[in-house]
Amino acid sequence: MDKPKLMIGGLPVMRATCAELCDIMVADTALARSGALALPRFVTSANGSLIAEYHVNRDLRAAVDQADIIDADGMSLVFASKIFTDQPLQQRTATTDFLMGASHVAAQHDITFYFIGAKPGVAARAADNLRHRFHGLRILGVRHGYFSDADIPAICEAVRKSGADVLWVGLGTPLQERFAVRARELLAGVAWIRTCGGLFDHYGGGVSRAPGWMQTLGLEWLYRAAREPLRLGWRYLVTNPRAIYHLITKTRS
Repeated sequence: MDKPKLMIGGLPVMRATCAELCDIMVADTALARSGALALPRFVTSANGSLIAEYHVNRDLRAAVDQADIIDADGMSLVFASKIFTDQPLQQRTATTDFLMGASHVAAQHDITFYFIGAKPGVAARAADNLRHRFHGLRILGVRHGYFSDADIPAICEAVRKSGADVLWVGLGTPLQERFAVRARELLAGVAWIRTCGGLFDHYGGGVSRAPGWMQTLGLEWLYRAAREPLRLGWRYLVTNPRAIYHLITKTRS
């Protein structure tokens, strides 16, 4: 946890690669199993949309400010770091890519996962696909993302009893960040609560990612908006200018 952080768009973003995040996950799992890590680390990611919302949504800001690790899910953060900092981010740590690396490492080190999020059946299909892809990967439980605050204690009890090391929470922003803050006190023994947005939809819900060239150019938002213009088009028209403003004015070493 001694990796340097950069202030990007007003958020303290860890300067770490996907491989380095995997190393931290392994180390934190060992600490949690030994009892040296009393409560799970809250690990989340930032993109332009989150940065824009962070500066106008008080509840989201209060939750994100409690995160132990924020990594750079968006290429816009990488671009801003290259322009405005002395030691820019080495790469984008897209959550969809990080899950692949984390699953490979987890299978090697017997680190166990639990999935919460998405519509009924989606997280279960994602779990099946990952188990098939990574021999030895243990995903000890899955649950859809439709529940009330009153259900949180029972959900956390199920996670704890499963013995999972890493809880992946894909509820979308700001629900997943608020869940992480509320749940961490109930999840002693777990190493990480990792928020992951719509991750399960990519591996269990048939949602495709943008072509590689669009990801490299930071245009994945445009691909998503084109696929779901009614839901995402207006959102990006509003959030992108706000995100650009904060990336320009609130990024420094």
